[in-house]
Amino acid sequence: MPKKRSSRLKQLIFIILFLFLTIFAAIYTIGLFSSGQQQKTQSISEIVSGMTLNEKIGQLILAGITGTTMDTNTRNLITQYNVGGFIFYKNNLVNPWQAVQLVNQIKAVNATNLPLLLSVDEEGGRITRLPGGLVNLPSNQQIGVVNNQKFSYKVGAILGEELKSFGLNMDFAPVLDINSNPNNPVIGDRSFGDNAKLVSRLGIQTMKGIQSQNIIATIKHFPGHGDTSVDSHLELPIVNKSLKELKELELIPFERAIKKGADVVMVAHILLPQLDPQNPASMSKTVMSDILRNQLDFEGVIITDDMTMRAITDHFDIGRAAVESVKSGSDIILVGHHYKNVVETISSLKSAVQKGEISEQRINESVARIIALKRKYGINNSKVGSVNIEGINQSITTLLNEYLN
Repeated sequence: MPKKRSSRLKQLIFIILFLFLTIFAAIYTIGLFSSGQQQKTQSISEIVSGMTLNEKIGQLILAGITGTTMDTNTRNLITQYNVGGFIFYKNNLVNPWQAVQLVNQIKAVNATNLPLLLSVDEEGGRITRLPGGLVNLPSNQQIGVVNNQKFSYKVGAILGEELKSFGLNMDFAPVLDINSNPNNPVIGDRSFGDNAKLVSRLGIQTMKGIQSQNIIATIKHFPGHGDTSVDSHLELPIVNKSLKELKELELIPFERAIKKGADVVMVAHILLPQLDPQNPASMSKTVMSDILRNQLDFEGVIITDDMTMRAITDHFDIGRAAVESVKSGSDIILVGHHYKNVVETISSLKSAVQKGEISEQRINESVARIIALKRKYGINNSKVGSVNIEGINQSITTLLNEYLN
């Protein structure tokens, strides 16, 4: 064979091989992202109808994790149990580099699932979880003293910016509890003040500031944790008020925030005997369905406070509590601590559906709300880069100099 023809043949083979590899790579890439693209183009009802029961129940769970790296348990929660999201605490986030690595690892493992709610309690003041020497934002009480709506909005916007920088998408803030009981051991300076008008005005602005950064804000602790004298982390608080009394004070900020676009409401572990003598608010049909849904017209996502708090665990089996909570109207069960608690909660919910105690239609309603929330905020599995701590601190310092000095 002449050398020219041999050389052309080799070139032709090389071109064919190159084209084949290019096409194969394209097909492989399309395969990798097809589930994500389908989720974007499908209607919510189509997505829900295509999910298994395990996947649906997983969406109803927001889980805490142990440690600072991706471990077997965290991986299992994503791949085996399909959880809908995670909450991070101070002991999970030790420095900006590690925090971003952990968030990115979680997103990578979750790549083919519905995107995750990645949440934190970042309120400002003494309730802060993010690492890296961020300048502390003022407490709600300090914001209440300044009593300037622009200041409240800008604090919310910086809270949102902080979460976004770390790759998170959901903040359990603002607190809309009215600090009406000076002996309250858990709310105190986390509240904007002791009257409904002030709390409503400033709380709504903080909520809108958080939302302005495309971060989900969560108003809490419904129906009002301000008039309690014990800490629900340690025991079950009792608020002996009628619905009429609640409507005259505690419910006002929540009702106004709902009208102004609240997407998520966190329900407290407090017992209100005049409304429901058996169940705390987080397990009460009266509180969640009758009052929050029907009377206040809330159509968004209802999440419980952490079900591993002693207000629940000292009085109820956690799995049973989760079942009662979903039956009563909650969409997401927050299980902040211990892998076994998360697994038990999932197992109990699945068993309740299989036995017919909870209908699959009831689960579908919650899953649809959760997917709608994730879609509204464009939540995805995209990784995040390094955090500009210096830039955020400069914004905070400028804001504090403008309003506090």
